[in-house]
Amino acid sequence: MRRYFLIALALSSLITASQAAAQSKTNLREAFADLPGVRLFYIDSGGVGTPVIFLHPGSGNTRSWEHQIDPFVKAGYRVIAYDRRGFGRSEIVASGPQPGSGADDLEALREYLKIDSFHLVGSAAGASVALDYTLAFPKHLKSLVVSSTAGAGVADETFQQMSDKLHPPDMMKLPPNIRELGPNYRAADPGGMDRWLDIEKDSRKPGLPNQPSKNRMTISSFEAIATPALFIAGGADLYAPPPVVKIYADRVKGSQFVVMPDSGHSTFWESPDRFNEIVLRFIGQHGH
Repeated sequence: MRRYFLIALALSSLITASQAAAQSKTNLREAFADLPGVRLFYIDSGGVGTPVIFLHPGSGNTRSWEHQIDPFVKAGYRVIAYDRRGFGRSEIVASGPQPGSGADDLEALREYLKIDSFHLVGSAAGASVALDYTLAFPKHLKSLVVSSTAGAGVADETFQQMSDKLHPPDMMKLPPNIRELGPNYRAADPGGMDRWLDIEKDSRKPGLPNQPSKNRMTISSFEAIATPALFIAGGADLYAPPPVVKIYADRVKGSQFVVMPDSGHSTFWESPDRFNEIVLRFIGQHGH
């Protein structure tokens, strides 16, 4: 009986966390940055705090970070998130260079916003951009947080073969919420799942090419990263289970590695209170 009570309590806490973070109370500036080949849509809380820039996954956009905005602003940070090229409200400028790299877009946005240094948080495909940026422009980073990265952009053949074996051929035919959200979350918070699906439907624009990496990324190339780094894995992640994420973490000297046992591929969305606690503690150690 006690076991069933604990399960019910855990599910209840998931629902409470999701409902509490459903709407941001922070006044956000919404704008477009006119950059080479793209008008990047971004949100910015402003203020004098150290900036934290969030890079959304391939199943999301700026709306993906609704659970992070208020807690990070309340902790004293300036929160910035943007729709990566080809996603959300960002607009392709056909006369400019296409498709560019995600790392170059982020660097152009940093220059546009006149930011000297910042903390960088990326999830899934956004985490791949974050790693690429760290290799290309490390001097601007105070810290790096990588969540649920599954190997996008990594050139190692053996790593790709291992990654391919994790994903059955028909995996992409599954509904996105089944692929990317853990079963505990789907059962506990159907309303939150519906919001996630609404964001996913408004994520990537059809027909646009994927952006290549700026660097030729290999597992061994991550040994060059000296930026303080935190790697987060979801224990119920079908795309990037903890042993895969740990391959990255083991190559970055001094990095930290954390597993969120009940989360799927969207750790920041499924368990926001725990995710925020872990990330805020980490970046607080590396320059507020």
